[in-house]
Order: sequence, then structure tokens, then C-alpha cells
Amino acid sequence: MGSVKPKKYLGQHFLRDENIARKIVSALGDHEQPRELLEIGPGTGVLTKYLLKLPYQKFTALDLDKESIEYLQASYPDESTKFVYGDFLKTPINQIFDKPGVIIGNFPYNISSQIFFRILAHHQLVDEVVCMLQKEVADRIASTHGNKVYGILSVLLQTFYRIEYLFKVEPGAFNPPPKVRSAVIRLVRKVDFSFPGDQELYFRVVKMAFQKRRKTLRNALKDLNLPAEKVQSPIFDARAEQLSVPEFISLTQDIALWKS
Repeated sequence: MGSVKPKKYLGQHFLRDENIARKIVSALGDHEQPRELLEIGPGTGVLTKYLLKLPYQKFTALDLDKESIEYLQASYPDESTKFVYGDFLKTPINQIFDKPGVIIGNFPYNISSQIFFRILAHHQLVDEVVCMLQKEVADRIASTHGNKVYGILSVLLQTFYRIEYLFKVEPGAFNPPPKVRSAVIRLVRKVDFSFPGDQELYFRVVKMAFQKRRKTLRNALKDLNLPAEKVQSPIFDARAEQLSVPEFISLTQDIALWKS
């Protein structure tokens, strides 16, 4: 494992299974395209050593652990400028990518949802994501409507990305072993998709609907002050988890018209 010690406060669980590492890297899309690649949380470099061999136009490994960055810079002195100390949640993505790029990583479980919300906020700069995360979060992201784990991330990520659930990873593949199972997923941006309407309103509608997911949409969206005659539509008898992504988009378009 080298000289980097996993730190509990950073939620670190270092992957030590080389076969899993190779499977994660091989899940990346077309390597021959002149794209840019960002690895979030390289840790001990179990993915990094394979990523450095790929013909990407630009590679950056970003970690909030100084010990990790120093270890990788010492391990790959000719590539030292590619290892950057920083917080992905605070680093502008347009300072990392000069053009739309790819993100890969074993995401810290304690901030994986925050990472995805940041990706969503800059989805036009992120063409693809291959990541390992807590299985529960992976299940939620890949879930379809009608499922109890279907939620905000499911809808918003599936709006802009095609989701592929790749494989599961057992705790023994890590040091230290986490108390939960993990899974690897791949997101590929829908390059031919442009949101048809008010994207900010869409995010607000989806979040409001799921924040009161046990209530019907009529009650969950009450704070939008929609016209009384409009909320008599049958769709407002449904709950958030019953609506598909296209239905959420259509509902938002209607709400935008009613509020204009």
C-alpha cells in the first residue's frame, strides 16, 4: 500500500484488488479520442498507474490528501505536475478541463452525492464518469421510477446521462474494508440532448417533489403556488417516485407556462 495511510476523516478506503482496478479503468470509453481525464481521489495510485498509460490529451489527479499527492509525485517524478492537491467540491471544473472531459475515481463515500451534484451543475463539461461508490448510492442512481430508492439523483442524472450499472465490489477488496458493499457505475452524457425549458425550475421541482416524497405532488409542490384548477390534473395525485424522467420534464414545462 505504500506510505499513504487511509484517513477516516476523509472517508478513505483504498482499493487493493488489482483485478478490480483494471476492470474499472477498462470501463472507460474510447481511449483513442483526444479527451481530458480527471481522477478524483487517487489515494495510493491503484487506478493511476493504469490511467497514466492511456493516450489521453491531458490527465489530472486531484486529492484533498496531501500525503497522497506527495506520495504520487515521488512515485512518478516525470509526471509530478499531474498530481494536484485540491478539493473537487471547491475547484471550478473549467479550471481542470479545457474542453468536455472524463471523470474517474473511487469516490469517498461520505461525499459521493455532493460530487454528483457538482457534476450535474457542470454537466456540459463532463462527458463521462466511471466511478466506484457505496452500492446503496449506485442502486439509487441507476434506479427507475416506481422503485422506493428512486430519488433526486436518479432523476437528475438520468436526465442528462445514460447510466450503466457495471459490477459490485465486496469489502475485502479495500484497506480498510468498509462496512458496506460497493459498486461501479458508468455515466455517459447524452450529447444530443438539450434540456427543453427552464433547467433551474426543473431542478427545483424534482427536489421539492422528493423532499416530501410521501406526499402527493399536489401537496409536495404546494409552495410553487400553482393555479388551483391546474393541480386537479391526475398527475398531481401521484408521488414523486411514480414519475419517469420524461414526465418530470413535461410537468416542469407545464409549470413554467402556468407561472409565466
